[in-house]
Amino acid sequence: MCDTMVAMGEVSRNGRVYFAKNSDRQPNEPHIMIQVPRQQYPPGARVRCTYLEIEQARETYAVLLLKPSWIWGCEMGCNEFGLNIGNEAVFTREKYEPTGLTGMDLIRLALERCRTTQEALELIIELLSKYGQGGNCGFEKPFTYHNSFLITDAHEAWVLETAGKYWAAQKVNGIRTISNGLTIGSNYDRSHPDLIKHAMEKGWCKSEQDFVFARCYKDKLFTRFSGSGQRQNCSQVELEGRVGDIDEAIMMEILRSHHPDVEGKQFQRSSLQSVCMHGGGLVGDHTTGSYVACLSDKGSLYWITGASTPCLAMFKPLWWVDDHPLLFREDQQQEAIDYWQQRERFHRMVINGQIINLSDYYERRDHLEKSWRETAARLEAEKAGDNAKMEFMQEAWQEESKVIQEFVDENRHRPVRPRGNPYYRSYWRRQNQRLLAGK
Repeated sequence: MCDTMVAMGEVSRNGRVYFAKNSDRQPNEPHIMIQVPRQQYPPGARVRCTYLEIEQARETYAVLLLKPSWIWGCEMGCNEFGLNIGNEAVFTREKYEPTGLTGMDLIRLALERCRTTQEALELIIELLSKYGQGGNCGFEKPFTYHNSFLITDAHEAWVLETAGKYWAAQKVNGIRTISNGLTIGSNYDRSHPDLIKHAMEKGWCKSEQDFVFARCYKDKLFTRFSGSGQRQNCSQVELEGRVGDIDEAIMMEILRSHHPDVEGKQFQRSSLQSVCMHGGGLVGDHTTGSYVACLSDKGSLYWITGASTPCLAMFKPLWWVDDHPLLFREDQQQEAIDYWQQRERFHRMVINGQIINLSDYYERRDHLEKSWRETAARLEAEKAGDNAKMEFMQEAWQEESKVIQEFVDENRHRPVRPRGNPYYRSYWRRQNQRLLAGK
């Protein structure tokens, strides 16, 4: 379960393109930050993805991957050219294959091999046709699905929705949000050549005039129970109401938003209908990582939590730097997991009712984030060099770490007094036991 959104330059506050995503996964699944440098490969080289080995490109570009720790690909990320991609699990009538390229693999392959949205769109379609999509993407339990993608750079954005090997693509104008359901109707810009023919052969529509991609290909039951309709409607309405004012702060606000029935009770009950998803129910996941990209030809600025639960976590500033000292290399997997788990333990203390001064934490978090956004804007306006930006980034990331550690140290010995119904408390008790056991 996830939510992804984009606002193009014509509707933003300052002409930048804003891309944002929450990754909703199993609560104990580490969502790590990995940077991979540009690399050269000899002819005939191969690359092992999550389940398949395929031919490697002669050159791969430098990428930032925000990813489940055990998956080769990523839920969202960017490359050195400012190309950004995020995926969504979608549920369709087509068969789920036991192996293939995962949607996360397709994102990484596109980021490593493409400079623009158009190139990425073409490559994902090509790889989908050649290798198909499939394989388990669940952490604690099997979970298979098809994928939709939001592909964005500083100039344009496309939505690509798939059902097995079939697909439809639609160019974005203004604002676009996607969630865990097919959304493209009959007004797509491009499609699989046999898209309508296949639907007619399956009896999903009677004629070309009767064809609507989402209606014909989606699995109605799973799509409904994913809660995607409510979440997508929330993010779409919020963005439409902010046209002309959209910036990174508004994107963060939407990623942190909850269904009205849950707001203020998000640490006492699950929330499948919230963009900031909270686990603890019979159905649904938990937001394990969040990301906002501010894109322009003059340079891109990223805001990353590196932690679960965006309504609790801090969005920290990041400009692109090769071999970034604040990120982790692919051979630093355990260090990356440790970074995520340190922040996750703070979240579990909140779930356990141990953080009694949460309002003080929010006040400090909001103050820090506001000051970071103001400083980032000033440095960009002054055309500050890499050294000044790096000094600011390191200071901001250290401040975040210091605040979290202070609240952990102040409250770690308080009694555990979780709230919520018996199932919710039992759910998080099991999750906490597994997290502490490293499982």
